[in-house]
Amino acid sequence: MALMNSLAFSFVFLSLLFTASYAYRGPLVGGKTDIPDVKSNREVQELGRFSVDEYNRSLRLRRNPADQLLEFRLVVEAQSQVVAGIKYYLKILALQNGRERVFNSEVVVKPWLRSKHLLHFAPSRSGANPN
Repeated sequence: MALMNSLAFSFVFLSLLFTASYAYRGPLVGGKTDIPDVKSNREVQELGRFSVDEYNRSLRLRRNPADQLLEFRLVVEAQSQVVAGIKYYLKILALQNGRERVFNSEVVVKPWLRSKHLLHFAPSRSGANPN
């Protein structure tokens, strides 16, 4: 009888735990989170400018005259993810050769080291102004 009560209690407890975890729809640990008010977020805009500056610096190091430098305009979308620091996924509007284009950027920030590192920078598949 004690075994039956113990199994019944375990079943009820696990059922409640499963239901509670399923009902919770908050951000997952390690998951991406949308950043609200991107256009007025100074930190996000500075990371966008940093991304474009780093991309331009890499072009200058290659010394290829066909490469077109970019002019930062605005970060239009952003997400963050907690990793070994904070990883930012940015959609950046920039001028290239007089035309507005959208680029995707990934930057990792480690505030305790006061470091930022550009991981990825490339034209967005949409490539057009999202506004």
